[in-house]
Amino acid sequence: MSTSALRAAMVPVTRQMRAYFAPVNRTTETPTVFDPGSGTFPLSAPPSPWIDLGWIEHFERSYSTPTDAVRSGARAVTTAQFRGPLEARLDFNFVEWGKLQMALACGSEHMNVLAPMSGSAPAPSGATPAPGVAVLPGSTASELVCGPGTASAFSAGTLLAVDVDYQQQTGYVGSGIAAAYVSSAAAVKWDPNYVRRVTFNVGRVAAVTASSVLLAQPLPGGAPANGASAQKVLAFVDREGGSFFQEWSGLFVAEEESGGRVCFYYPRLSSNPATKTSASFTREELLDVAKPLSVISLKASFVALPFTDTNDGQTVLCYRSYFPTSAAAAY
Repeated sequence: MSTSALRAAMVPVTRQMRAYFAPVNRTTETPTVFDPGSGTFPLSAPPSPWIDLGWIEHFERSYSTPTDAVRSGARAVTTAQFRGPLEARLDFNFVEWGKLQMALACGSEHMNVLAPMSGSAPAPSGATPAPGVAVLPGSTASELVCGPGTASAFSAGTLLAVDVDYQQQTGYVGSGIAAAYVSSAAAVKWDPNYVRRVTFNVGRVAAVTASSVLLAQPLPGGAPANGASAQKVLAFVDREGGSFFQEWSGLFVAEEESGGRVCFYYPRLSSNPATKTSASFTREELLDVAKPLSVISLKASFVALPFTDTNDGQTVLCYRSYFPTSAAAAY
């Protein structure tokens, strides 16, 4: 085989970039690790806890860490270099809409609109909800055991929020995934439904049996905790403002159309659309399909937070991996 034929396989060619996110343990600031040596990452069935958020567009990475020099001698000759304050940003558009896509694009608390109680006063983030249905022991991330009468409470196609009652605790709330930070119980008015208002443990009902609910996908936060309840979700809502910052691990994959696969792994990404030069940011973008039809895409922007590499203790913001094809030259 000629050298030119070998080098042709070294050019990564892709149709689109695909995004995957996984939770960061907010208490310990421990990210979900993507190990490029652990085998092929299956794009259609990512390993837990990675969540497939679909194709993205206008993927743009920026790195603005300055490099300076140590100079010495009469002519100030450069004798060494060092890096200044680390800073890296990431911007792209979500093509698909969902709870996590909206939360990441908004950046603050993201809320589930729970089915309201009859006669409750209206509220922009959802009125007082109807009581939840208790989730019984033996439930899993894919099946909720609720006992007799389940079929009368839920039906196929229903969205459910599954989590514990709020019990006046402070700090991060949300089973499996930190969904909000409560600074004081009075701030949320001791609402027993507050955790289910913000939880990421949301799933779509695929089928209902005499005593349980089968979900179309496993709950991202894992099996329900003891004392959890399920409530019907009518919609998702986010807000401009709020004091909570979303923080997730991000993996972005340029799937190989021909040539190798390229992966960009950010251990810690925090939603942050503002920049040093401008605090304004366009939240949505209309992309023409065929007039008058347009796709409404969610614009997302992040700042990369530091991670300490366990192999050598270096402070890192992002890892770029390249998986060459079997026919490609090494360089």
